[in-house]
Order: sequence, then structure tokens, then C-alpha cells
Amino acid sequence: MAKAAVLTPRADDFPRWYQDVVDKAELADNGPVRGTMVIRPYGYGLWERMQQELDARIKAAGASNAYFPLMIPQSYLTREAEHVEGFAPELAVVTHGGGKELEEPVVIRPTSETIVNDYFAKWVQSYRDLPLLINQWANVVRWELRPRVFLRTTEFLWQEGHTAHATYADARDYAARIQRDVYADFMTNVLGMDVVPGRKTVRERFAGAINTLTLEGMMGDGKALQMSTSHELGQNFAKAFDTRYLSKEGQREYVWQTSWGSTTRMVGALVMMHGDDDGLRVPPRLAPIQAVVVAVKGDDAVLAEVRAIGDRLTAAGVRVHVDDRTDVPFGRRAVDWELKGVPVRIEVGPRDLADGTAVLVRRIPGSKDPVAIAALPELVPGVLTEDQALLLAQSRARRESRTVEVTSIDEAVEAARTGWGRIPWAALGPEGEARLAERGVSVRCLVAADGSVPERDDQPGNIAVVARAY
Repeated sequence: MAKAAVLTPRADDFPRWYQDVVDKAELADNGPVRGTMVIRPYGYGLWERMQQELDARIKAAGASNAYFPLMIPQSYLTREAEHVEGFAPELAVVTHGGGKELEEPVVIRPTSETIVNDYFAKWVQSYRDLPLLINQWANVVRWELRPRVFLRTTEFLWQEGHTAHATYADARDYAARIQRDVYADFMTNVLGMDVVPGRKTVRERFAGAINTLTLEGMMGDGKALQMSTSHELGQNFAKAFDTRYLSKEGQREYVWQTSWGSTTRMVGALVMMHGDDDGLRVPPRLAPIQAVVVAVKGDDAVLAEVRAIGDRLTAAGVRVHVDDRTDVPFGRRAVDWELKGVPVRIEVGPRDLADGTAVLVRRIPGSKDPVAIAALPELVPGVLTEDQALLLAQSRARRESRTVEVTSIDEAVEAARTGWGRIPWAALGPEGEARLAERGVSVRCLVAADGSVPERDDQPGNIAVVARAY
């Protein structure tokens, strides 16, 4: 493997290593306003692939895409007390427009529950209009005091789903379906990430929700990252916005609602969960470029062959890029592709061509072997499948090896120094959770004794998963 030799080692300074990868792999730059970011083409290509995979799953769950305004009247947020209290410190408020002071300030979208409900109240008239399942792809602004590119930024990209249902059970089941069939499936089978599904505590749940479901992932340094959330909103927003429907029995009833979202934070998670001291390692099912075919030197025969290999791999269903930039030193190009984490690199030089071979470099396991050029179209798809599974296995092994069972707050804090702790919720409770928070450790989620998602906070046998978090 070519050695990047341009990154801070993870063991020396994990946050510095993270920023080095974001920079050197050309994922993003800091924007001109503190807390904003410019997503560069390669980073945006990763996000586009995430969008495509998620969007297909969201539509399979029955939701349709729509778009709601970026600017929301400030009065909308005040209609749901917990919601406005939760978001007040993060709001960006516009007071002037067109050179004049506005009659009512407007808030730049921090999330869309309020404006969505204003329109749901108009669109929902009868039980026949339910369930109403809407998703939007958009940007949001939440004023961030401690920004970090992709992980916590003032402006970020996301999808946010909003639904209205006739019954509590239907809304509850749909929120769980989104967690399971959309987010968990995508993260496990596309991102190759081991994630723990659970239920947020009252302290940690979304402002205005009656329940929040989460997926938590362990990063390379043992800290936790909240990967996505799915919220049961109950009837809180429906009552605030008078979102009601006429039931089959002729009664006016408030709808039951959900909201759910995932963000460009997943690009940061990709770096921190799968990256190594040479840069990114991108899961093959996600990768915009699954295989890059590199001409080592500028021999006409070599250039013709690498282009032919590219065509044959494309025909075999592989997403391919041909690197024939022989005016750029080969070593520099090899390092750049390693930094970007392209799963497979196929190197061809004059000697390789004479032997009918190429060098197959697999970024994920770190192997490098000569292979017959003729075998590549059949070999590469299988290699990609193997390496996808390997990333998931490595992610799961890290989480399992760095999670310990604990029985006290002191033990939980100690476990969180290098990984996660699991403590019976009955032994911790809200008071213990507050004491953990004072020491920089949070309850990431509650899980049932059998590993499933609990139906209630106080369900007997619940386990609290505790960690330091991003």
C-alpha cells in the first residue's frame, strides 16, 4: 500500500486526524461564516450516493418528497412550548428584509414541524386523507457554538420526514418502521456500519416529542455518534396547529404524528468509523467510484489497456474511474486515491501489460496482489462484496470489544474513557443520568434486555448505553 504520510496518526490526536482527512481527501472546507462548510465535489458525491440510497428506502416506506419554505414566521415556533424552548438557543432570526424592519421576524428553518403542521392542517380533512407521509431534502440552520465540519455545523443538509396518522398505534409503528427499514437497513447494508437501535431517555429526546428512537454508532476512538432519529410526536403539534380529521364515526379527531431525519453528519461518521491512518475507507456499496484504473506510465499501449479495462468493468456493473493522468507522478496519484478511500485500485504499467497482469490494491483489507487482466471483470465484483462485509464486521468487532457491562456510575465513567458502558436503567435512572452528564458522559439510548428497542422508558430490564459523544 502507498503510504499517505500526510495525516496525523489517529492514536496521537483523533480530532486532528479527522480534520486532516476531511482536508486531504478533499471532502469539505470551512465556509466564510463561522460554523458553515463548503462541501467539495468528492464529499458531495458521497452525500449524493447517501441521498439516492435513503431516498429509495423512504419512498418504499410510502413517503413522497415535497418542499417547505426556508423562512418560518417566528410565531409558529412559539405554539409548541417544549419545541421553542428546545430550539431557542440555536435559532437564526431575520429581522430586516428589503432594507426595512419586518413586521414579524422570521426564523431560518431549524426543523420544519411547525410549518409542516400549518399546511397539514389545511390538507387533512378526513380519515381518507390519512396517513399523510411527506419527506423533504433541504438545508437547516442551527447556530452552533462548537462547530466541527460535517459533525456539528451551523448549516447542514438533511432529509426530514413528517407524517400524520389516524391512530397512535399507526404513528408509533411508522416511526419504528423508519428506524428499522430505512435508517438501520441503510447504515448496516450500505454504509457498512454497526449501529445500536434504541430509545432516547426523556432528557435526550427531541423537543416536543413523546418518544425518540435513535441509532447510535461507535466511532474509531470509542465515542458515540447519533446517526439518525425517528420521533413520535403524539398530538402535541396537532393540538398547537389544530391539525384534525373527520373520523369514520363523524368525530373531529386530532392526528397522531411522526418526524424523522438524517444529515450530512453521516459523511463525518464515515470518516470516523471506517477511516485509518492512510485516510478514508469507503464502503463499496456507497462509493461513487468503486474501482479506479491507474496508468502507471504514459505508454500508448498502457493507456489503451487501462481504458479498455475501465469499459469492461463498467459493463460488469462496477462504478469505474480511469486515471490516465500520466503527467502527474504515479506515487502522488496512488496516495490521493488511498486518501479518498476508493475500495479497489488497479495499477497497470508496461511490465504488467507485457505479462498480461495488473496490480490489484484493495483499500479496505490493505492487500496488494498481481492478477490476470482478463480475470478482472469477474474478480472485482466479488472483491467489492467481500470488502463491504469486512467493513461491517470490523465495525461490529470494535463495538463489541469496547463495550463493557457496569453496575455503578464510576464504572460507567471509566468505561466511557475508551468505549461504551451498559448499565441497568433501574440502577441509574434520571438522577444517575444527570450525575453522568456532570462528568461528560451521556445515556445514548435505552435497549431492552434482549437487544430490541424498548416500548417504554420504565420497561423492566432496560439497559442504558452510556458513552462520551460527539
